[in-house]
Amino acid sequence: MIRINLLPYREMEKQGTFLRGIILLAGSFVFFLLVLVSVYLYIDLSSGDLEKKIREAEVKLVVLNKKVGDTEGFKRDKKVMEQKLAVIKSLEGNRLLPFQMLDELNLLVPVKDMWLEKLNQAGDDLRIEGMARNNDVVARFMKSLEKASFIQTVDLLGTMEKEFSGVKLQQFSLVCVLKKRL
Repeated sequence: MIRINLLPYREMEKQGTFLRGIILLAGSFVFFLLVLVSVYLYIDLSSGDLEKKIREAEVKLVVLNKKVGDTEGFKRDKKVMEQKLAVIKSLEGNRLLPFQMLDELNLLVPVKDMWLEKLNQAGDDLRIEGMARNNDVVARFMKSLEKASFIQTVDLLGTMEKEFSGVKLQQFSLVCVLKKRL
């Protein structure tokens, strides 16, 4: 016997295929949305962690900058202190220089033939004025001054004959250049 199916199975099959396609498409869309949401949440959490790390790094940077500033301040203070110590050392070394210079100058002056009236130091120049018995005494004094440890050069500015208590003496004026000391 021949059976005739009057039900539209092809249409139902087409409708089932269409329904399966829609379900598959909707499922794919939902899956795509879930993937997008999960990626968004992952990126959001990652960016939150990165922002937190950035804030921590900025706080650490502020602390380190403060330490660097303190270190720079210490370096400046150290440099100032070293300069002050150098000045103190220089002053300490040159403290006795005038006394030593006067003592040596005293030893160079011929006692009975000459006396000094005036000493004046201006920078590296030492001006010496005094009275001597004659020009030979002044010349010997100049030669002994040139050999002194603190004198570099000696120049005679002039001599002038002057009478003092009935005796003719030579008034002289010398300029000496002092040696540089550290």
